[in-house]
Amino acid sequence: MQEQIILNPSVLWEILIPTVNPRTKRPIRTRYHRVFDSQIRKISEGLTILPPSKGQWISSNQEMLQERMIPVRFTATRAEAEKIIDFALKYYEQNCIMCYRISDLVIMKYAKEQPPKHL
Repeated sequence: MQEQIILNPSVLWEILIPTVNPRTKRPIRTRYHRVFDSQIRKISEGLTILPPSKGQWISSNQEMLQERMIPVRFTATRAEAEKIIDFALKYYEQNCIMCYRISDLVIMKYAKEQPPKHL
C-alpha cells in the first residue's frame, strides 16, 4: 500500500461555540448543534468537536461572563472560515464569536488503496 500525501491549501481553525442561548438563557440542545455541524461540513468537509470547556471574558459593559464553550476544529481557507463565523453569529444569536487559526500547515495523508473494512 503506497501513501499519497497532499498539502492542503486550507489551514486548521478552532471556533468556540456557545452552550447557552443568550436570549432565553437555556441550554442549546444537541440537535440544534447538529444543524451547525452540518453547515460546517458543507463548507469545510469535516470537523472535530472537542469536549466543552469553561470560558470567561469581560463584556463590553465590563461585566464578567462565564459559560461553557464547545471548541470545534475544522480546515478551511480564510474566506471559508469567515462564512462559518458569520453563520455562527446569526445561528447562535451571538454578539461575538471567537475563531482562531491553529496551524498554517495541514497535511492530508491518504493510503493509495483503501484498507479493507473490518466487520
